[in-house]
Amino acid sequence: MLRSTRGFTLIEMIVVLLVISVLAGLVGPAVFKNVGDANSGAARAQIELLGLALDSYRLDNGNYPTTAQGLSALWEEPTVDPRPRRWRGPYTRKPIPTDPWGRAYVYESPGQQNPRAYDLSTLGRDGASGGEGEDVDVRSWESDR
Repeated sequence: MLRSTRGFTLIEMIVVLLVISVLAGLVGPAVFKNVGDANSGAARAQIELLGLALDSYRLDNGNYPTTAQGLSALWEEPTVDPRPRRWRGPYTRKPIPTDPWGRAYVYESPGQQNPRAYDLSTLGRDGASGGEGEDVDVRSWESDR
């Protein structure tokens, strides 16, 4: 007595894999483009939030943290001179984040672009100056692109 087995034929499996491949080919690039845009947008948002924290620090202490003190002055009171006059931090809710690509933000005060304030930037996904798309530099002194 022969039993009939139920299952998919090889042709049916190939058709399903083909349909999934076509869908992935059409949808994949759009999804990955949005991931890149999301990372650049997250970097812009973090730079804006860090800018607000830096402004609060300046209001309390009369100046921005120096380059040597760095962004960590927003989370912990600096021990490097010039010591802040009235540190009332932390000025951020969490420790200073890295950029969306896992690198520290570049902070300089006084800045080259803003000699009376600071320059805050990230070099994008590639970690090199310049670039387009997700590799574009995000800078505090430039408006959104």
